[in-house]
Amino acid sequence: MRKRKLRQDGTRVSEVGLGCWSFGGSYGPTTEAEAHRTLSAALDLGVDFLDTANVYGMGVSENMIGSFLKGDSSRFTIATKAGIWRDPDTGKRGFNNQADYLRKELEKSLSRLGLEHIDLYYIHRRDQDVSVEDLMETLLGFKKDGKIGGIGFSEISPATLRRATAIGPVDAVQSEYSLWTRQPELGMIQTCAELGVAFVPFSPLGRGMFTSVEPEPATFEEGHFRKGTPRFTEPNFSHNLRHIRAYRDLASDLSTAPATLAVAWSLAQGGHLLPIPGTRTAEHLAECVAGSDFPMTAEIMAEIDRKLPVGWAHGDRYTHDQWVGVEGYC
Repeated sequence: MRKRKLRQDGTRVSEVGLGCWSFGGSYGPTTEAEAHRTLSAALDLGVDFLDTANVYGMGVSENMIGSFLKGDSSRFTIATKAGIWRDPDTGKRGFNNQADYLRKELEKSLSRLGLEHIDLYYIHRRDQDVSVEDLMETLLGFKKDGKIGGIGFSEISPATLRRATAIGPVDAVQSEYSLWTRQPELGMIQTCAELGVAFVPFSPLGRGMFTSVEPEPATFEEGHFRKGTPRFTEPNFSHNLRHIRAYRDLASDLSTAPATLAVAWSLAQGGHLLPIPGTRTAEHLAECVAGSDFPMTAEIMAEIDRKLPVGWAHGDRYTHDQWVGVEGYC
């Protein structure tokens, strides 16, 4: 597994990481044993970069990782996040970037992970009541205290990134980016490259669409993240499925898995990209990791663009309520 730079201090990680949101049950039930099997497979495959958050299963994902690590994080570089709060009883959510709140959430994450230090700490969503300049001072304080190694932001705009880097080093920006979510090409990928910031695409498999198994929205249970998402409701879903079947045919012609091809496409967008496909299973992870070795060519990239031209997908990637907190630009 090749490595790419994650942090401004030169810290390098596997160019394909593992997103651990699904450990928290957002895509269906899972178990600690299954999560541990996937983490073991990650090590065997050369994956040493894990991404989680305090709200993934309301701490469940961090707990599963912590029980696997048993206090030893030497084999993984770990990123987690804070800034979103949720009421488990009402489902109500909001954003909080106040220093006291973030400090308490950081301590809770450290406790669940069984660690004294987190390699990369993201602000999951911006709280517009706190300036990014004040927020950076808070994060730099955590870094000075030895609690975190690097600073990251999720779903921000290029303008916010520039304001943040004027205060101190930002190591990574995480945004949804895949063959059906291309907005980061309108400035974020370029700004990260200019500033030496890693760009971490989450959901590079289109929330399960760019895999060998077609999702069945009718089977999504309450609490399943994709239930009600416009791209997975009709008539959008049927339109999107027709395009993706053509993409799957292309992957078959290339004798590779759709997930492998999607990850390879992400890696080809720039040397500072570190995709973090999410999965609950070791078998699916192996398909994703194979993207690191896929022999991508300009001809294959052009054929992918013909099958899935920019803007082909129907429906928003989030519901109206889920859009709150994502910074827009362009």
